[in-house]
Amino acid sequence: MDLTLKVWRQKNAKAKGHFETYQVKNISSDSSFLEMLDILNEQLIAEGADPVAVEKGCKSSGPVSFDHDCREGICGACSLYINGRAHGPDDEVTTCQLHMRKFKDGDTITIEPWRAKGFPVIKDLVVDRQAYDKILQAGGYVSVRTGGVPDGNVIPIPYEQAEESMDGAACIGCGACAATCKNGSAMLFVAARVSSLALLPQGKVEGAKRAKAMVAKMDELGFGACTNTKACEMECPKHITVTHIARLNREFLCAKLQD
Repeated sequence: MDLTLKVWRQKNAKAKGHFETYQVKNISSDSSFLEMLDILNEQLIAEGADPVAVEKGCKSSGPVSFDHDCREGICGACSLYINGRAHGPDDEVTTCQLHMRKFKDGDTITIEPWRAKGFPVIKDLVVDRQAYDKILQAGGYVSVRTGGVPDGNVIPIPYEQAEESMDGAACIGCGACAATCKNGSAMLFVAARVSSLALLPQGKVEGAKRAKAMVAKMDELGFGACTNTKACEMECPKHITVTHIARLNREFLCAKLQD
C-alpha cells in the first residue's frame, strides 16, 4: 500500500516543532507500524537525509526519531499518537503491535508524540517519560522483608484478589493514559501501581506511606487531576480499568485520616 505520512518534527526540546509530509510506497499490510517507520527512515537515509546533508541544505530533515525497545508490547517505549489516538486505531495494543492492515491504501496518517505536560518532547516523536520513573521511586515498591517465596497453595489471599493485583501490575508505564486524558492526569498509572501492592499482604505494611508519596509526586510533576472521563481506560493497551483509581482514592483518604 502507498501512504502519506504527516510526521511531527522537532529538532530538540527548545525548538519549535512542525509537521512534515512524506510518501511511502509498497508497504506490506503485514508490517508493524514501527517497521513502516523503519522503512521511512531507510528511505530518508537513502535520499541523503543525514545530519551533514541537512547542514548542507538537503531538502529532507533527517531520519525520524522515535522510541522503541522490545517491540513485543511489554516495555511501553513505543509511545505515539496516531491519527488522534494513543497507539493508533486498534484496541488494547501498543504501537509496536499495531499492523498496517488497520489502514487502507492511499490513507494519510498523522503521527505525533505524546501531548502531556508531564511528557516534554525531546526530539521528533520522542518524549521524556522519566516522570513515571520518579513517581515509582517515590513509593511504588516494597522495602520491608517479606520472607521467602511461599508455596502457591498457601498464599493467604483469595484467587480473585490475586488476579486483580496482577491486573494492576500489568501496567507497562507507556503513558497513554496521561497523554489521552484531557487533564493530562496520571491517575490510572499511579492507581495501577498502588492497587497492585495494596491487594497483597506484602504491600499493606507501607500502604499509607506509598499512596501519599506517589500522589504527592504525581502532583509535583505537573500531572492534572482525574475527572472520571474514562479516556485512560479506553486507550490503555493493557485494559487497566478505573476501578483501580477508586482503590487509590480509598487508600489515599485512609492514609490522610491516619495523620
